[in-house]
Amino acid sequence: MNLHGRRTFLKQAAALAGAFSVNSLFHEAHAAEFGEAARGVSGLGAGEVAQNEDFWGVIQRAYSVNPNLINLNNGGVSPAPIVVQQAVERYNQLSNEGPSYYMWRILDQGREPLREKLATLAGVSAEEVAINRNSTEALNTVIYGMPLNRGDGVIGTKQDYPNMIQAYRQKGLREGISYKQISFDFPIEDDAQMVKAYEDAITDKTKLLHVTHMINWVGQTMPVAKIADMAHARGIEVICDGAHSFGLLDFKVADLRCDYFGTSLHKFLSAPIGSGMMWIRRDKIEKIWPLTCNGEPRSENIRKFETLGTRSFPIEQGIGEAINFHEGIGGKRKEERIHYLKYYWASRVRDVPKVKLHTSLDPKYSCAICGVSVDGLTPGQLEAALFDRYKIHTVGILYENISCVRVTPHVYTTIADLDKLVGAIRTIAAKA
Repeated sequence: MNLHGRRTFLKQAAALAGAFSVNSLFHEAHAAEFGEAARGVSGLGAGEVAQNEDFWGVIQRAYSVNPNLINLNNGGVSPAPIVVQQAVERYNQLSNEGPSYYMWRILDQGREPLREKLATLAGVSAEEVAINRNSTEALNTVIYGMPLNRGDGVIGTKQDYPNMIQAYRQKGLREGISYKQISFDFPIEDDAQMVKAYEDAITDKTKLLHVTHMINWVGQTMPVAKIADMAHARGIEVICDGAHSFGLLDFKVADLRCDYFGTSLHKFLSAPIGSGMMWIRRDKIEKIWPLTCNGEPRSENIRKFETLGTRSFPIEQGIGEAINFHEGIGGKRKEERIHYLKYYWASRVRDVPKVKLHTSLDPKYSCAICGVSVDGLTPGQLEAALFDRYKIHTVGILYENISCVRVTPHVYTTIADLDKLVGAIRTIAAKA
């Protein structure tokens, strides 16, 4: 084998091995350091590890976030760790050496190992997992692909994500389905109240409930499994929007007992921007039409939903390194840490005059996201004050019955960052 042939062979072998081998970027960059950090807290529970700054300092250094900007808007999209960025760059460079060869004949072969890893993380069968670009694509695939008849009913909430609401309205215009929205005043710390709200809205025409696992505006966690049990007892299916819960809460999709689930992997899993996952219970796959064309649209093969033509193979394969990074931390540790960060700042401002929290601090009903407002200031004014004076990036929410600023830390967020946030809110409230 000549030098050129050997180089080509090595590139192909490395690409195929990818993230799920000893050659992974995570293994090369972090395995030893993460392992040493984990051994240092091996005798501690996840709640205790959540407060161990030495352990989380190791995690924080693995990100390349701007030190001049305190990013507390991770609910929209999270930055990827450096190794995930490097993986995308590596696969992109490889692709551009010969796109049709390296993309279709090399990188495309990495989808099945990735499907297996995502399925394991989600606690479901790989034959139920499709890889796509985000929650909107995943959930719209199910919404538009579901065979409903004119007059059939769907129940969602006014606090669901707008893209889902618009999808049902569009389906109503095209197919004549009935779309009903109930409304909640969050925070709520009562599962029965939330289940009953859906139950009371059901009619004999209701075929589907749309449930958001974690409300993106204020971080309220919904009792999906209990709602699903109630719905299934009445012969009604359940679609779950897991955009903000997957990679954050330590759960398995199967535990939600829903029929359909979609998520964005570029949020708390910290996968490359523009990556997502769809799960459909195996016995439901056949009846759902693909959103894009497929030669066998009525098949039971989950891959019929992946006929996307040319896609970003580098982004897709970069997901693997994000899974490695997530597992290197540990799902339960990650959930406990991010809730601790939320509780750390929120508990320090909740009794400040003029300050109001719009999210429960109970870990059963929230995790990362917390809404905050200051009397006398609009969400836009509070958001601007935090950024202009303190370079703290958040997002103002003024939607339906929700009026607050959404604050969302992540594993790379430091206690020093949150101390600045607390000081800023106290100062702004005093001057409001």
